[in-house]
Amino acid sequence: MSDISFDESRVRRPTLHHVNLKTLKLQELIDWYEKVIGSKVNFQWPGGAFVTNDEANHRIALISLPDFVDDPDKLTRTGMHHSAFEYEHIDDLLATFLRLKAEGILPGACLDHGLTLSFYYHDPDGNSVELQADNYGDWAASTEFIRTDPRFGENPIGSPVDPDAYLAARAGGMDVKELHERAYAGEYPPSGPFDIRLPLP
Repeated sequence: MSDISFDESRVRRPTLHHVNLKTLKLQELIDWYEKVIGSKVNFQWPGGAFVTNDEANHRIALISLPDFVDDPDKLTRTGMHHSAFEYEHIDDLLATFLRLKAEGILPGACLDHGLTLSFYYHDPDGNSVELQADNYGDWAASTEFIRTDPRFGENPIGSPVDPDAYLAARAGGMDVKELHERAYAGEYPPSGPFDIRLPLP
């Protein structure tokens, strides 16, 4: 048996594997994530569950302990704001919006961030879950956009979007590039409440 040496001179970049959520609504969260991202339970016990929507052993760990308490000031606390799931194409995101809308699950906020089109949903505990698609269909192109396009420096959060208006334009045949340019320019402002789960003025 030969010795094993380790090269400690470089940073090895791991892949984000899962998020862990604490909850008092275990079954509600299991059911909600199944509807929204197509997850399944790989293991469940009275104190939690491991769920995934791909081949990983789990992508979301849920922990439920009787001593947990909900935080009424959650929106103003520091910590993680949201988790995000990405679709391969804008049309997949729009089809999901339609499917969830039919089940009564609506996004609290939708934005064209410049690099992505993003719909923010709230799970039963009020955690923000972003469903997104890359506006360029290519991480290299969207990375170049945020690094070099002066519009992103001027507006790094992006423009609020009315999902129904966006969907209608896409269903009418408008291509994704033109849709993005119009949405980012603010041509599809939301017609209803806008809740991004931040204490904005």
